[in-house]
Amino acid sequence: MYHVDELFREAILWKTSVILHPSSHCGEHLETHFFYAILTTVICLLICSIAGYGFEVYHDKGKDRLFSILLLAMMVPQVATMVPLFKMFSKAGLLNTAVGFILPIISTPFMIMMFRQNARSFPVDIIEAARIDGLNEVRIFFQMFIPTMKSTYAAAAVITFMNAWNSYLWPKVIMTDNKAMTMPMLIANLITGYVTDYGMLMCGVLFCSIPTMIVFFVLQKQFAEGITGAVK
Repeated sequence: MYHVDELFREAILWKTSVILHPSSHCGEHLETHFFYAILTTVICLLICSIAGYGFEVYHDKGKDRLFSILLLAMMVPQVATMVPLFKMFSKAGLLNTAVGFILPIISTPFMIMMFRQNARSFPVDIIEAARIDGLNEVRIFFQMFIPTMKSTYAAAAVITFMNAWNSYLWPKVIMTDNKAMTMPMLIANLITGYVTDYGMLMCGVLFCSIPTMIVFFVLQKQFAEGITGAVK
């Protein structure tokens, strides 16, 4: 019995040393994953806000039909697209790259719908006054729409960052190299093997949850305003 306990203790110490050893590149994984999440958030906010703004401000029957078709994409489960996307990205040489991680999630029907619904509360008089003053459509969007809809951007940033940071299934498929692992993948590796150190596992989960908690608590007021469609 003593011999079995010693084996378990050595297995736990070995797994802990592997995770915490400098050669495990834990810090590099954290830095890379944080960069991916931030980049995904920024690009997603830009693309989805432009799409939502365009669908609402310049809407017609054709764009309304296109938006309805876009909403149907929300019914397609993400798992159903994994194999086709993996084959496509593999042929394009995008495995283990930031582009491969970001590309499928930089634009989502939910984010476009959210920006379009909130753009309905954007005063049309501001757009007309800006056009009379000589502003083109690009300057109206960046100088008038974005500052006015900052609460919507804050809510979308919280949702997008949390989805990108907690993403596990798609990175597990696209990141085939151990050097390109994300934090959820690194934590999942703690439960592999014969013995699981639940203390180390809970510590890793808590450590991985800190960035999302910080982002939410910092932007919680703007998040509530953006979800309810308030314009500030």
